[in-house]
Amino acid sequence: MHDIRAIRDDPAAFDAALARRGLGPRAAELLGLDDARRAAILAAETAQAEQNRAAKAVGAAKAAGDAAEFERLRALVAQKKADVGALAEEARMADARLRELLLEIPNSPLADVPDGVDEAGNVELRRHGTPPVLDFAPKEHFEIAAVRAGMDFGAAARLSGARFVVLRGAVARLHRALAQFMLDMHTEENGLVEMITPVLVRDEAMLGTGQLPKFAEDSYQTTNGWWLIPTAEVTLTNIVAGEVVDAGALPMRMVAHTQCFRSEAGSAGRDTTGMLRQHQFEKVEMVSIVAPEDSLTEHERMTSCAEGILQRLGLAYRTLVLCTGDMGFGAQKTHDIEVWLPGQDTYREISSVSVCGDFQARRMNARYRPAEGEKPAFVHTLNGSGLAVGRCLIAVLENGQQADGSVVLPEALRPYLRGRGMITPAGDLV
Repeated sequence: MHDIRAIRDDPAAFDAALARRGLGPRAAELLGLDDARRAAILAAETAQAEQNRAAKAVGAAKAAGDAAEFERLRALVAQKKADVGALAEEARMADARLRELLLEIPNSPLADVPDGVDEAGNVELRRHGTPPVLDFAPKEHFEIAAVRAGMDFGAAARLSGARFVVLRGAVARLHRALAQFMLDMHTEENGLVEMITPVLVRDEAMLGTGQLPKFAEDSYQTTNGWWLIPTAEVTLTNIVAGEVVDAGALPMRMVAHTQCFRSEAGSAGRDTTGMLRQHQFEKVEMVSIVAPEDSLTEHERMTSCAEGILQRLGLAYRTLVLCTGDMGFGAQKTHDIEVWLPGQDTYREISSVSVCGDFQARRMNARYRPAEGEKPAFVHTLNGSGLAVGRCLIAVLENGQQADGSVVLPEALRPYLRGRGMITPAGDLV
C-alpha cells in the first residue's frame, strides 16, 4: 500500500509511476479524499474544543443565576456534541474510502525496471546451460511413454474436473523427491529456515500480501470465509503482520513446501493440456523479511537461490527482468526464471522472484526497530518460487526423455530415489 504522505509530497512522481504501469493519474482523487479527511478531523477537534469551553461555562452561568445564559450554553454543548459526532463520521468515511482506493493501486516500479506493455517488453539478463540437442522429435511431458502410466488426467477430471491431475508410481515419487531436494538445498546450503504453515487463511492475510481486495476471483474461498492460499508467500510474509521486529532478527529467511490453489480466472484457453497450469499444485516458496537498505541485495541473493536448484538439476534456463506492464501487483521489481522445455521448444516460467519494498509491510503494519529507542520503521518483503514443483517435474521429464520413451533422471535426485536414476518406458523406476 502506498504512503499518502509521499503522495502529498510529490503527486507528479506518483502519477508518473502509475503511468509506467499503464494506469491513469490518481493523485488528485486520493489527495482530495485526504484533504476532506484532514479537514473533517480539524473541524471535529475545533468543535470538541468549543464544546469543552461551553461545558465549563455552563456551571458558571448556573452559579451566577443567569438562566438565559445557562440554557444557551446547554444548547450549544448539545449542538457541538452532535457536530463532533457528524464530523468524526465524515472523517471516518473519507479515511475508509481513501484506504480502499490505496489498497487497489499497484506498487510503483523501481527506476531500473524496463518500461513495457506486456511480456514482449521483458529483458533477458542471462542464460545458463545449453538446451539438449535430441536426435528425435521431443514430446511434451504427458506424451512420453515413461510418464503416461503415472500422470492420469482422466481420473482427476472425474474427481475434480479440468486442470487437475493424479500422479502415481514413479512420477509421484519423482515429484516428492524434487520437493525434498529443493527444501534440503534451501535449508542446508542457502540458510533458509524451513516452515510448515496453514493453507487456509483469513481475509487479513490475503489483504496483507495483496491478493485482496482486487484479485479475489483468482483464489478460492471456503463457505466459512477462509481462503485457500495461492502461494506460501501469503502465510510466510504475514508471520510478521502487526509485529515490531528487532533489527537483530533481520534478515528473516524462510522456506515452505505447500499445496497451492489458484482459480486461473484469467487463463481460459491457455495451457489446457498437461500439468503446466493447474488449479491445485505444489510449490517451494522463499520469503525474506529485511531492513530497507538490504532489499535489493537480497533480491539478487534469492534469485541465485532459485537458479541454483536448476543448475544442480542440469537444466538450461534464462533469467529475465520483467517490464512494468508484466510485473505482479505488489512488486517493485521481478526476476522471472524460465526453464527450457524441449516438448514446447521454448523457455517457460518456473520461478518469479520479487522485491516489494514496504508495499506489503504497510498493508500488514509489519515494522522493525532500527536501534534501541528509535522509532519503528516498515520492513521490506521479498518472495520467490524456489521452485514450482510441478513445473520442475515437467522440465526434468522433458529434458531427460530418450528416444525409446524412457526418462533419465538428474544425478542430484538419485539420493532421494534410493539410487535409482531412470523411469522405463513401462513407467517403472529403476
